[in-house]
Amino acid sequence: MRMASSDSVEPTFVQDMLQATQFRGDEVYFRKLAKEAPATIQWLAALDIEFIQPAYYLAKGPPRIQPVGGGPELIAALTRAARAAGVALLHGCTGCAIVCENDRVSGLVVEQDGQPRTLMADAVVLACGGFQGNAAMMRTYFGERADTMRLISPGTRFDTGDGIRMAQQFGADLAGDWNGMHAEPVDARSKNSAPVVLVYPYGIVVDRNGHRFFDEGGGLMHETWESFARHTHFHAPDSIAYAILDSRLFDIADYQRAIRSEVPPISAATIAELAQRIGVDAANLGGTIAEYNAACRDDPSRFDATRLDGLATAASLKPPKSNWARAINVLPFLAYPLVGAVAYTFGGLATDDRARVLRGGVPIPGLYAAGEVTGHFYATAPNAVSILRALVYGRIAGREATVSAVGGTLDRSLS
Repeated sequence: MRMASSDSVEPTFVQDMLQATQFRGDEVYFRKLAKEAPATIQWLAALDIEFIQPAYYLAKGPPRIQPVGGGPELIAALTRAARAAGVALLHGCTGCAIVCENDRVSGLVVEQDGQPRTLMADAVVLACGGFQGNAAMMRTYFGERADTMRLISPGTRFDTGDGIRMAQQFGADLAGDWNGMHAEPVDARSKNSAPVVLVYPYGIVVDRNGHRFFDEGGGLMHETWESFARHTHFHAPDSIAYAILDSRLFDIADYQRAIRSEVPPISAATIAELAQRIGVDAANLGGTIAEYNAACRDDPSRFDATRLDGLATAASLKPPKSNWARAINVLPFLAYPLVGAVAYTFGGLATDDRARVLRGGVPIPGLYAAGEVTGHFYATAPNAVSILRALVYGRIAGREATVSAVGGTLDRSLS
């Protein structure tokens, strides 16, 4: 989660969020996120969740914190707290429709064990993710074959846009970039959840025909992974690409942090053998690597995997490689087959800084939303912010829903 420490965000946080969204994001929303983030982390710490500042892959980027035990520990601790507070948790229970009386929310229709059931409520909070698990919506907003894109994790298939659909039936406004998604390159062979391979900036990437198609060193890894993953799925032949490296990968300190696949790289003693093993045109791959190697200006003293090191290819190489450009010539040669995997979508519900769902720009009484179901991201996902905003605005939504349910008599500053 993008925080300078467990009790502060960077001074540039809001500006960074606006820049990431190409200044189409809601500044008020991000200012509230920055303001409430430290208190939210303190609230979680009170539930015995410990936070550390982790080593993030390889390229450093902005500072971040992480719960010890990761996401599973967050879920476990919040579940324990909810049960202790007397919260009833219903599983195998699908939301179908929002119920309203006199133009305000009064409940939710669900389906459980094949039977409809109405849960009466003074407020409803939608926190059920985007629509990346909905094949029809993916095709509608991203085009043909969008529904065949790999999902980043098994649970992602449950993000089917139900919250968006229910709120739309209630007249809710929409927001966010409906052609935007967070996607990452993953090992095509792996069965793991989120088996990202993020060492591609330290080599080159080619398509099935053996040709490069983007600047692998055009930014820190988290600045290029979305466009790389999307291009691979929608434009690369057979929707696959190959990261090509040599054994100097193993000399990079802690390189394993950038690989979450359980499958080792494909290895070969010659480029021709590597091409044969990965099913890429050998002549084209050999020519691509020769051209790339000739454009490299190897300077071991300048190579630094943790930052933009400025070690670029000659200007004649098209596309160029702007950082980490080292010749591929140290045996053995390595390859990872990569496909694009969608993590979450950007289009969602319009909400204000009190997590209220809007209709015609006005809050819908009793309806709240938090997380990926809300549309506040544009162009690219701000790095390490998705879970942070889910936690912050989830807490705000719960607090506001409670205030709404009791007629506004509670202090909103209370947890």
